Amino acid sequence: MLKEYKTVAKEAGYVYEEKKSIFIAHTAPVSTENEALDFIKRMKKQYADARHNVYAYLLREDSKNRYSDDKEPQGSAGLPVLDTIRKSDLTDTVLVVTRYFGGVLLGVGGLVRAYTAAAAGAIQSAGILVYREQKLFEVILSYPDYQKVSAELDKRDILVKDTSFSDAVTLSLSVSAEKYEQAVLFLQDKTAGKAEIREGKIVFSAV
Repeated sequence: MLKEYKTVAKEAGYVYEEKKSIFIAHTAPVSTENEALDFIKRMKKQYADARHNVYAYLLREDSKNRYSDDKEPQGSAGLPVLDTIRKSDLTDTVLVVTRYFGGVLLGVGGLVRAYTAAAAGAIQSAGILVYREQKLFEVILSYPDYQKVSAELDKRDILVKDTSFSDAVTLSLSVSAEKYEQAVLFLQDKTAGKAEIREGKIVFSAV
């Protein structure tokens, strides 16, 4: 089972020139195929006057991936862009590389190098985020017990996402999935078993 994944940190662009052809690459993090298609549509509209708008995306969702050479020679554009995403060990990532033809034919090898360079530049400009599996849970405890545990949560890599104060203290917490059982034992030990722990779902959070 997937414990972590990487994607680009933000939407970003990069411009690469090869023999007067201009390659404008844009990348963005996406979560669904619809988000990827919307981004591609936006880029195609923005560069509607370009001869080629090559794209590729790779998703965690059903391990979906797709690419388009957009009238470039087969295998010279979209696949190299997709391979660049894969070789960067990324997922949930979309990339569009727009080409303005400069009048000089690059050949298949030249196109592969140019599209790869443009895609890699956009990824570098965007930066990379790592998402790790996190377990969400709630703890309800008395005020004295809250004082006992609050100072030690950070030391045990337990993140406080929210705190509610009423008759008791309710902490909304997250911890790496593999450390969840240790976190529960720690809280039970510190509160002599009086803490009420409500198990939540597993999510991915940026680290």
